[in-house]
Amino acid sequence: MLALPAQGQAAEKTLLAFGDSLTQGYGLPDGEGLVPQLQAWLNAHGEDVTIINGGVSGDTTAGGRARIDWSLTPEVDAVMVALGGNDILRGLAPDQAKANLDAILKAVTDKDLPVLLAGVPVPGNYGAAYQTAFTAIYPDLAAKYDAVLVPDLLAPLAEAQHDDAKRAQYLQGDGIHPSAAGVKLVVEALGPQVLDLLDQVE
Repeated sequence: MLALPAQGQAAEKTLLAFGDSLTQGYGLPDGEGLVPQLQAWLNAHGEDVTIINGGVSGDTTAGGRARIDWSLTPEVDAVMVALGGNDILRGLAPDQAKANLDAILKAVTDKDLPVLLAGVPVPGNYGAAYQTAFTAIYPDLAAKYDAVLVPDLLAPLAEAQHDDAKRAQYLQGDGIHPSAAGVKLVVEALGPQVLDLLDQVE
């Protein structure tokens, strides 16, 4: 006798996590990076989802733009885009980053896939005008493409930047990439937003 799914049980979904080293899990053992911790969180909250790790360490928005088309394989049901940090580290122009992210989101939405756009913190190193322009990219594009918006993926770690004890606990030695404990904080804040994204999968 065949076992039928329970009434109302959601079918398995596939999420592409498309980003840079923060997505890829730089510096962390297998199972402790963003993708495995997020998948475990979603599974624990009743979501039958498989996450494809589309994170490439060092990737800029231009790198993401170059690989988005072949990353959107047929099984992908939804996409989380988290890029921009390496553009900022290199002082690349905000209008270029915006054009690249715009192209990435267009490629996703052209396939009728729901998308989440995660921003990054923008320090004031390059001046207030740069900071303002780069920060505005994410809400502007989220509105244009009706994306779920996470204004700052690393907001849960902001306090750790200014507290030596918390920095040691939640950040790796470079002071940029989260530790496994830091990823856990990020996932606890990000998880509900990803549930909202996955609710849009038809």
